[in-house]
Amino acid sequence: MDRETIKRQGAGQLFGTVMEGAAIESLALTGGAASCFAVIELILAALVLWWAGSSRLSALLMLWVAVAVALSWRYLHKRRAWTDERLRMTEQMVEAMQGHRTRLVQQPSEKWHPGEDMSLSRYLQSAQAMDNTGVMLSALVPRGWLAAALVVLAPAVAAGTSGGRLAATIGGILLAYRSLRRLAGGLANAGSAAIAVQATLPLVRAAARRGTVPHPSVVLPPKRGGEEQSPVFAAQARDLSFRYSPGSEPVLDGCSLTMPRGARLLLEGASGAGKTTLASLLAGLETPDSGMLLVDGLDRSVLGSLGWRQRVVMAPQAHDNYLLTGSLAFNLLLGRRWPAHQEDLVEAEQVCRELGLGDLLDRLPGGLHQVVGETGWQLSQGERTRVFLARALLQKPELLILDESFSALDPENVDRTVRCVLRRAPTVLAIAHT
Repeated sequence: MDRETIKRQGAGQLFGTVMEGAAIESLALTGGAASCFAVIELILAALVLWWAGSSRLSALLMLWVAVAVALSWRYLHKRRAWTDERLRMTEQMVEAMQGHRTRLVQQPSEKWHPGEDMSLSRYLQSAQAMDNTGVMLSALVPRGWLAAALVVLAPAVAAGTSGGRLAATIGGILLAYRSLRRLAGGLANAGSAAIAVQATLPLVRAAARRGTVPHPSVVLPPKRGGEEQSPVFAAQARDLSFRYSPGSEPVLDGCSLTMPRGARLLLEGASGAGKTTLASLLAGLETPDSGMLLVDGLDRSVLGSLGWRQRVVMAPQAHDNYLLTGSLAFNLLLGRRWPAHQEDLVEAEQVCRELGLGDLLDRLPGGLHQVVGETGWQLSQGERTRVFLARALLQKPELLILDESFSALDPENVDRTVRCVLRRAPTVLAIAHT
């Protein structure tokens, strides 16, 4: 899925969407089959009633089918509202579980649950409205048809209609009654499946979308280390244009940049100027709408995603970077290889100590193997920032992009960190906010 789309959704929202997808097959099969059989039986019932000479009952049956369809449409809207509330509750529950410790520490007990109570109240109201419409659809429609048909049939019985036609008419009425019951249930399930499909459509489209970056069709040589073998430019961008959604204003328009190999470039600008967007394009996290973008003199159609990300690594801003629940070593080396080899662990410790994380390693009971993240050892913002930097450096990129990576550090650590970056990264693009 699109990275920006995922960022706008919570873990609970995505979890609820996946759960909706699990119900599609069963609802579609039962609802679709039942509705098809019900339509066939209703056509037969209408023909039987017409053949029996009861055109009034045939017209009444068509009217009742229209009522059933109208109630099904109403039920669909009520169920969609109920589904939205249910997914919203799922999202709130998952997010509350993730932030439970923060809530316990930062909020008084009387403020722990008001939002949950309001959400539950809205959920119950939407569920009651859906159930009322469902009862009208599944019970009142078929039973109402039976009562109305008997009222219409009563004069014919009193007039002494022949036994054969009367039996055929009653058979048609009972067939229509059973068909309406089946139609009500089938339409309800089919509508539920349609809602589930709508909810999971972004996932389906993302899964079916062909990759915008094809795999390389040729075997590329390994990353070149010798300066005499390397092209002059680490990265070249010419006339790049990019917008986050069709029809919106372009974030970048005609942007060009040349990064000579070995350059150390500082990119400054105001908030919203497009610095992070340009960095995301260079790192391969986004695809430009137009323009030329080369790394090592090759574009992404030749390098492929893997080859591009081996050469360009970005350390995003703190709110876009994460410590996963696992060991410190895992968080440091997840962009390199796992399980780690001994030489990987040795280099990880060297980089951490160069970045001023030696005191942290000495404090951790398990050292590099200490579990960090939401359920483990808590790191300060400055320590997290340097872990993110170490993670990027350990991937040994040819072009390292740092997006406001020094903002959380004090002057002493900034000096130490910059020295480490300049020593270990061949080419650096640092982004700073003016």
